[in-house]
Amino acid sequence: MTYKEANNISIKDYLSSLGIQPVTEKGRYGMYRSPLREDNTPSFKVDYNANLWCDYGTGEGGTLIDLVMKQHQCNAYGAICLLEQGDTASFSFHGKDLPERDTKRQAASPIEIRRIQPLQNSALMRYLQERGISPGTASPYVQEMYYRIGGKPYFALAFKNDSGGYELRNPRFKGSTSKDITHIRQQGEPRDTCFVFEGFWDFLSFLTIRQQKSPDMPCTDWQDYVILNSTANTDKALYPLADYGHIHCMLDNDEAGRKAVEAIR
Repeated sequence: MTYKEANNISIKDYLSSLGIQPVTEKGRYGMYRSPLREDNTPSFKVDYNANLWCDYGTGEGGTLIDLVMKQHQCNAYGAICLLEQGDTASFSFHGKDLPERDTKRQAASPIEIRRIQPLQNSALMRYLQERGISPGTASPYVQEMYYRIGGKPYFALAFKNDSGGYELRNPRFKGSTSKDITHIRQQGEPRDTCFVFEGFWDFLSFLTIRQQKSPDMPCTDWQDYVILNSTANTDKALYPLADYGHIHCMLDNDEAGRKAVEAIR
């Protein structure tokens, strides 16, 4: 894949392959939560026609290669290697298509998992605490993963989904090995109630608030949980949610959240 061919890959499709969807769309552009940092409001713009991005929170922007370089702290060659290892068949292209031999490449994650272990990394535990979540609250649900991308070593918090993939988070990276929902069922009698969250940070924040407000009886095991790991996974949650008499959606109050609620209702 050449530099020009890589930059012809649709940024919108690339972000979608990571489970990142626009919060709002205005025809020729979409507004996202930044994939480069924690972002509570959509301040990351993707111009679909020009195939360029701009992060208004940092003032940075550019092409797809620029974005991949920022995400993975690599050079242009490393970014192209990462894109080649991804599923180019799922991307659309601006301008000239890639040669047939490239577009028929088999899907493969660029993330090479080295090991997964219980939470003990001091940097990751500090990251949790900076987010207002104690390691003790997170450890039953979150592990730590050591992995490589393009030969470079990384580590991150790892939240497992129902397909055996993981949502990965560290202060400088937001990604996943594969996308799916996470369905957490309590032991014992089947529960009639399920709480639905968009991401695992929301879920862990909920547990933290419950434990702070009612330390003697937080009631966190009175219901099951579904974490969508992206509103793009809402349809995958419909089948398991059909078994519950009461469903409480604790999603963001934005267009994507409202669409997810309507689909579940």
